[in-house]
Amino acid sequence: MHLPRHVVGLVSEKILQMLQYQLESLQMALKGLTLGVVLTRRIAFGLPLFKHKMWLQQRLKGLPGLLSSSWARRVLIGLLLFLIFYWYLRAERRWRFLGGSAVPGGAAGECLQSEIHRWRSIVERGEGIYSTPEEPLDTPFVSGNGHILIDIDANKLWVSSSLEPGSAPVHQADHSPRVSVHLVGERAEARANMLWFRKGAVLSVRCASPVAAQSTRDCVSIREEFIAHRSRPNVYLQRIHIKNPSDRAATVDISPSSPGSRSRFSSSVDKLDDREVELSSGTVQVESNRVVLVVVVTRKLKSRIQVPAKSDYSDNILSVVWTSEPIESSKLEATFSSLRDGAKKEMEELLRADVKDLVLDHQQAWMNLFISGVEMRKITDSHTPSGRTVNNTLYYILSSSMAPLLDQRLSGEDRARLESSLNYADHCFSGHATMHAENLWPERVSSTAQILQLVTLWTLTLQKRGCKVLVAAGAHGAMQGMVLSFGGLQFTENHLQFQADPDVLHNSYALRGIHYNQDLINLAVLLDVEGKPFMHVLVKQQETPVKLYACEAGCLNEPVELTSEVKGHTFPVMVTQPITPLLYISTDLRHLQDLRHTLHLKAILAHEEHMANRYPGLPFLFWFSVASLITLFHLFLFKLIYNEYCGPGAKPLFRSKV
Repeated sequence: MHLPRHVVGLVSEKILQMLQYQLESLQMALKGLTLGVVLTRRIAFGLPLFKHKMWLQQRLKGLPGLLSSSWARRVLIGLLLFLIFYWYLRAERRWRFLGGSAVPGGAAGECLQSEIHRWRSIVERGEGIYSTPEEPLDTPFVSGNGHILIDIDANKLWVSSSLEPGSAPVHQADHSPRVSVHLVGERAEARANMLWFRKGAVLSVRCASPVAAQSTRDCVSIREEFIAHRSRPNVYLQRIHIKNPSDRAATVDISPSSPGSRSRFSSSVDKLDDREVELSSGTVQVESNRVVLVVVVTRKLKSRIQVPAKSDYSDNILSVVWTSEPIESSKLEATFSSLRDGAKKEMEELLRADVKDLVLDHQQAWMNLFISGVEMRKITDSHTPSGRTVNNTLYYILSSSMAPLLDQRLSGEDRARLESSLNYADHCFSGHATMHAENLWPERVSSTAQILQLVTLWTLTLQKRGCKVLVAAGAHGAMQGMVLSFGGLQFTENHLQFQADPDVLHNSYALRGIHYNQDLINLAVLLDVEGKPFMHVLVKQQETPVKLYACEAGCLNEPVELTSEVKGHTFPVMVTQPITPLLYISTDLRHLQDLRHTLHLKAILAHEEHMANRYPGLPFLFWFSVASLITLFHLFLFKLIYNEYCGPGAKPLFRSKV
């Protein structure tokens, strides 16, 4: 396409005007800079302050003359167009334009980026983490339910020898739970993993393409999802989806991963309803010369499958893991027979069930767990855990905790007892808040062993801080106890009190899903436009509405009835002397009205007054020293100027005209 000459002329004229304007601006800036340098040097060495002409100014006057040359104009216009073209192209487009691949890894890398694009919004919402070749993450990607824990990257299985809540899967078995799925032939491969908190799953994507391939259309993607079922503690599920958009059929090998030559597990093939299953069994050595027997039944797939060109292939690998309590070696045969029959019976039930229903049931159970939680809004210091750290910790603890409330075999009496402990955990959580306990909210967890150590530490902390009933409630109780501990919330005989440290309220966060008499309370510490903290309370009422009342520190004002209004209720942060809780919530209005007479306070201050008294600022001597230095500097500068114009031998300020 050719533009008319007059259009080209107008554009060239506009560009030249812009360049002349920029040169004039540069000339003025250099004048000011040169003048500042000269003034500084002459003040320092006591020389005369001004000269009539600057050599730099004389040379700058010649710059606009360059534009009178036609070749100079062409060079400048070409340079400007090149800069515009270079700025328009993004980094990956520039690399592709110069003949390279848009992302590292060639066609496989580009395919991987398109596959994981949907993950980014999940991670940005704080609902998961992912590891890619460009952004590697040194953290274990695990899926568990308290009975089993599966480390996907390490391909390790951890099992529990007890069905009691609070016990973690601390025994590592020699069984490799993940089935290997790989493409036949020499291919370039790129892989990424994501840990999805709210779905309780590990997602894996692998993209493979021929080494010489330049297009993503030749790339075959393998998506896998690993699930330790939340409400079926013995069930493990590996979902496979292979997409082949190329013009050639893809051959895929499916084989169980070898646990090693020294494995204590043995395998055999059996049949259930005309379907082949693989039966694996082995032992885990524990204390006192006892062993834990582990029996795994896995649905067996074909060892090699063909995925036709431009088609997809999906399948599900179901596994059932049964374990025994620590037993003596003499009881192995009888225990093995019992576990084998139980595992095969459960596998028969799973083979008749719809896998989609199993997955939905699992996902719903995890989403119900994350109704409660902690949300970090704004962090203003380095020792407060980030939202990612908090969610990682919550997920790891829940993955290692059983959920008896999800067990269909639980009796009605036991279920009512556990739900009652969730709705009002008396004396939990006692002591100071755990928000800044770095050993409870670690920024980095690099192995499954560290996860299990963290579970032990959290269980011990909750038990010693009055939360034994919550620990007994399993995963639901663990989530409730961790949320209470994070903000310093404690249940007493008649109320729930928020006893956070007033000095750390410069951070903004929210505690959601706090159980109180079958209602759910969301409590947030927010900052107004001036940076002053205030509390926001929102109630989600359940089946039977129960009136709740709240008042701030000291309860001098009349308690407010909490409703389920969308806007919620706000309370100022008041600090008492001596320090008392910042907020009280109770179902008993009279209790809160009487509470003000039992606190015996010396004073009640607004939060900003408390902080001003706590941190009055720098001492007077510091500010006096700063003011003295500023005054001395100005006196010295005044003396230099006075000597220059009014001292002995000073030159006249203006020349007289002769």
